[in-house]
Amino acid sequence: MARKVDPGSFRDPSGFIFRQDGILFRQINECYRTEYDLLMGSGLYAELVSAGLMIQHEEVSDAIVGEGGYKILRPFEVPFISYPYEWCFSQVKDAALLTLDIQKRALKYGLSLKDASAFNVQFVNGRPVFIDTLSFERYQDGKPWVAYRQFCMHFLASLSLMSYCDIRMGEWFRISVDGVPLDLASSLLPFRTRFSPAITMHIHMHAKSQKRYADGGLVKGKRDTKVSQFALSALVDSLAGVIGRLDWTPEGTEWANYYQDTNYSRDGLSRKRELVAEYIEEVGPKTVWDIGANDGTFSRIASSLGIETVSFDVDPACVEKNYRAVKAEKEKHLLPLCQDLTNPSPGVGWANNERIPLSGRGPTDLAMALALVHHLAIANNIPLPLVAHYFSSLCRWLIIEFVPKADSQVQRLLSTRTDIFVNYDVDSFENEFKRYFDIVKKSAIPDSLRLLYLMKRA
Repeated sequence: MARKVDPGSFRDPSGFIFRQDGILFRQINECYRTEYDLLMGSGLYAELVSAGLMIQHEEVSDAIVGEGGYKILRPFEVPFISYPYEWCFSQVKDAALLTLDIQKRALKYGLSLKDASAFNVQFVNGRPVFIDTLSFERYQDGKPWVAYRQFCMHFLASLSLMSYCDIRMGEWFRISVDGVPLDLASSLLPFRTRFSPAITMHIHMHAKSQKRYADGGLVKGKRDTKVSQFALSALVDSLAGVIGRLDWTPEGTEWANYYQDTNYSRDGLSRKRELVAEYIEEVGPKTVWDIGANDGTFSRIASSLGIETVSFDVDPACVEKNYRAVKAEKEKHLLPLCQDLTNPSPGVGWANNERIPLSGRGPTDLAMALALVHHLAIANNIPLPLVAHYFSSLCRWLIIEFVPKADSQVQRLLSTRTDIFVNYDVDSFENEFKRYFDIVKKSAIPDSLRLLYLMKRA
């Protein structure tokens, strides 16, 4: 079978990612031979993999090496590819600190990161991991860190804006895969940040130096300024310090305390958990997407079984709480992510192909949409036929909850608007979903009017 090159793997001449016979490979090009051999021979790769900071790979037969190639690697394949605009605050922060940790370790081995893109990080087993084997180069004494500006645009500017201005600034990467321009970050940050020496140096003064040098001088001063390894290490420490102090408290959003304000009775909620567990067991999926997962309460039914589970929610506070729980409990099969199903992650970057849309990362074996459909259909005016069709593109099996108009949560949605939803009822719901799914099971949730369905894509 012919190799299929990843559409987002074209910027670095050192190599590229491709698939052949469904297997993921990375080609190391001849021009990167020296740096790759140094990475592998120095001991840095072994240390990073051993510490769980970088994905592992194996070198495979050179029979499939393409033109200009040096080696072919078969890297560990990340269960689910996510992007910075889908991460909560603490995920971006942890990815930033990982990148700095790797740079600090690399210097000790005579290497340095030549790029510091947030897209070089993925989340595996509940923690960030570096995935780009081609990001290392030989450290040259006196040379400034070539990735400094990129790190500030991808991590420091984004985190500062999320912390000081608005958590939604984390979505900037949906606009630009190159990060937040430093002059924009400097203009948006409140005046009080100018009393922070680190933010002043790395953002405000850095932004001014960019204007002074059109080629993006990477350190303050003349373009031929020499930077010792000690000074470079101190720069990394300074960045780690300011990022470590940035924080965001997940509170005050609409859904952050959803399970403290719900109309399920204790028996009803318990039975719903049992039904979800029964449905999951019947399907036996390898992957689950819990869409509208809130804090991940039901996601954990799947992840606790060792199923790779992505826990999506529109509320950044819910995702933040979910991720903090993953870290605290050292959960290995749960990935919380920000996702608005009414405006899901699109394809972005060159030709809209560098970063894959949500639908392109599926279909998942099983999707769960619990207490979600009424928000889509009534709060966001998305007709049931469109809801059913979209879900059919995301999954092979579906656990979905129908919440009727008489439910207090739906009445709350209708309290400030005219009820124009004449086709929002059980019969219409079932008829629309039957166009794409077979209804395998249907169960009532005790002490409520809600129904839980297990469906299989037709």
